[in-house]
Amino acid sequence: MTDEQLLQGSCHCGAIRLTLPSLPEKATRCNCSLCRRLGGLWTYYELGTVRIEGHPENTVGYIWGDRMIALHHCPVCACGTHWDSTGESYGRIGVNARLLDCFELHEGRPLIDGQAVEVRFMDNA
Repeated sequence: MTDEQLLQGSCHCGAIRLTLPSLPEKATRCNCSLCRRLGGLWTYYELGTVRIEGHPENTVGYIWGDRMIALHHCPVCACGTHWDSTGESYGRIGVNARLLDCFELHEGRPLIDGQAVEVRFMDNA
């Protein structure tokens, strides 16, 4: 993808902007106590490939449970933007695909830039 083709997205108020390098290979829907409340659809990228820009305070991280990841949200509108590792990162970051400008639901199936995305269910309840 060229710079013009990078995927763009933002939180509801626009204070946090995301730029992704490519279409995701897959997405994860998780049923842990937080994800089922947030309704995030997590896509994965290598560390350093996602640009997160915006509000002077940037995002706010929330850490709970086993304290392995921090879920970040916008400090203005509270949209869940991404997660990152608090320890060993395994080289990746999770991004909420629902914030992408090119995200849509068609007959209940997520599409990103008009293409169907494989959604895997992760049972973390």
